[in-house]
Order: sequence, then C-alpha cells, then structure tokens
Amino acid sequence: MGGGRVADDLFAGVITGFAERLHEQGVAVTPERAVRFARAVDAAQPTTVPELYWLARTTLVTSHGQMETFDAVFNSVFRGVLSLSERTRPDESEPSSPSDPSRDPGSQEEGSAEASAAGSDITTATPGDAAESTLDDDAGALAAVSVSERLADRSFADCTEEELALLRRLVERLAVVPPPRLARRLRRHSSGRRMDVRATLRRSHRTGGDPMEVLKRSRAERPRRVVLIADVSGSMEPYARIYLHLMRSAVQALHAEAFVFATRLTRLTRALGHTQADAAYRRALEAAPDWSGGTRIGKALEVFLDEYGRRGVARGAVVVIVSDGWEVDSPDLVGVSMERLSRLAHHIIWVNPRKASTHYEPLAGGMAAALPFVDTFVSGHSLHAIEEVMEAIRLATNLSTLGSRTRVSA
Repeated sequence: MGGGRVADDLFAGVITGFAERLHEQGVAVTPERAVRFARAVDAAQPTTVPELYWLARTTLVTSHGQMETFDAVFNSVFRGVLSLSERTRPDESEPSSPSDPSRDPGSQEEGSAEASAAGSDITTATPGDAAESTLDDDAGALAAVSVSERLADRSFADCTEEELALLRRLVERLAVVPPPRLARRLRRHSSGRRMDVRATLRRSHRTGGDPMEVLKRSRAERPRRVVLIADVSGSMEPYARIYLHLMRSAVQALHAEAFVFATRLTRLTRALGHTQADAAYRRALEAAPDWSGGTRIGKALEVFLDEYGRRGVARGAVVVIVSDGWEVDSPDLVGVSMERLSRLAHHIIWVNPRKASTHYEPLAGGMAAALPFVDTFVSGHSLHAIEEVMEAIRLATNLSTLGSRTRVSA
C-alpha cells in the first residue's frame, strides 16, 4: 500500500472493517488472510464489483458453508464506501472533488468525463481535502445511510425529482450478483466425483508407476447470463428511468443484455455499455423513440424471441421483465410469447410496481396472461424492493431447483 496516501489509508480501513465484520458473523478470517486479500487487491487493481468479489471470496472463504454469510457481509460493506479507482491514479495526490448529491447522473448536464467515469465505478469517491478526508468520508457515509433509510420503502412514483436523483445514484451502486451455472469443462478439484485418469497416471511417474494419489475433477461454475427487459411506456414512466440505471450497472458489471419496449422492442446493451454515464443514458434515450408511448408487451416479447432468444440470448438465462402488465393488443399474444420464453429461459422474474398495493390483483390482461409462466413475482417499486429483485436474481438457481415452474411472490 505505497506512499501513505489518504486513499490507501481509507482502503486499509475498509479491508480491516470488512475482515472484522466477517469474523463477527462467524467467518473465521485470520489476520494473515486479511493481509492476503489486501495484497491481492493491490496486485490485481479491480475496477468492478465482481472482480473485487472474487478476489475476496478466493482469499477469505474456506468452506462452502460460509458462502451465504460472506455474500451478505460483502454486499453490505462494499456499497458507497470507497472508490478503488483512486488507487490506480498515481499522479494524483488529492482525493476527488466533492460531488453534488442532487445531480442526476443520467442527465446531460452532469459535467465532465471524469464525473461520468466515477458514476460507473464500483462506488462513489470520498469528498473533501486530504486533511479532512476521514471526517468527510464519515459524513458522506452517514448521509448515504440517512437517504437510504428515509427513501428505502417510498415508491418511486411518490418521490420528488431531487429524491429520484439521489435514488438513481444509490441504485447504480447496487451489486447485481448472477446465479452460478455448471460449465461443461472440468477442472481439478480435490473433492471431485470424476477421476482424472491422465493426471493420475502422470503423477504416478513420481512413485515408480504406482498411482499412490488419485486426482479428481469436477465441473466448474460460471455466472449465468442475465437479460433485463423494461417497459418504458407512459404508465411506467416513474419507474423506467430508475431501472435504466440498474440496467446499466448490470451491463457494465455482468455483460448483461438490456432491452426496453413500449410500442416496439429496442436493444440498449451497446448504448448502456458506454464508459461515460451521461453519454450512455443520452444514447439510450435516443435509441428508444417510443419512450412513454403505448404498451405492446406481446409483440415486444415476440420480436425478442424471434431476433434474439433463439440465437441463445435467452437460452438458460435469468430473464427479468419490468412491466405493469397493461397491454393495448390482445393478451393472447402475451401468453403465447411467455410460454415460448419459459421453454428457453432458466428463470423468469417479473417486476410489477403495482403489486406493492395491498389490494392488488393481477387483473390486467397482459399480466394475467403472463403470470402462469413467471417463476418469481416481485414489486420493485422502491429502493428496498429493488434489493429484493437482485436477491431474486442471485437465488434464481435455488428457486428453479424446487421443481416445475412455481410462482414465488417476494
């Protein structure tokens, strides 16, 4: 951790706090493992949440039983704490300048390219000068917690423009964790079920041809593909821009596929993949001229399946559809398209903000036609509800192992 820089000091504090919290929650993290994690981060210089996650998991987790606790602690710590990109700028001796929390990262008036790049980083950099950086970091963290607590359960439709701007910043920091899938390739593993014959025979050369040690292999795990399809019609306007920020985070971190629809389907994966946040959102809005128009869910899903689904985009993927279910065309096409999608996708999550109402019933034609083919049905109407959406994505593999398609309401 060279140079005694303020960013390095803050980073060391985050590593220490993360290790201590893991230890408090029952994960036996020794000081040696914490140092190993710090050295791994210093050598690899991660710039995304998944990169940091795998470095921490590789160096700190010692058994499969610790995974659930580790994931929970990791997601709670590495959100809005420290910008790791500060450690990759050796020519800068001062932390980044303060950012205005009321500014919307999706607007065109967001400022310079540096501010845009910071919006796509793991977290937001700490404001203040070197002498007061620690105090400012504490104040910023408390402010973020205060906003998160105050707006956590408030519907996006009831928020002011200033509150929505703050929520968009918080949504961009949320980490989307895809569920794992078993890859076709095998890798060396001490507890594998298959014997690695070639490796065992090669190892036996050391013992005069006697296979004293039997080497085994098991199937490796790979992250499952995530596909997000969001309704941007007029009835979904209060929620569409919030989910646009979540979609960009998933595209940046997971190479997810992103689509929006109103009267037609538009692929936004390339537009949201732009490194500068303001440019990405501007291109996304320009690519969807039907924004705030009518709703043709069935036609959009049919085009998605014909042009992208059969090519493999939806095959074995976790598909997240964000829509209130209002359909201007016949709902029969929605049912047919959802049935086709259910045969391709590994898990279908439907996010309907109207579900948050205590008196909600899926009476809209499109929603009623789609629901029999939905695995997980959530509201996603607030910041806390979006966290439930991401939890549903992370647990998609476990939910799908329950058997045939069973609708789960979270």
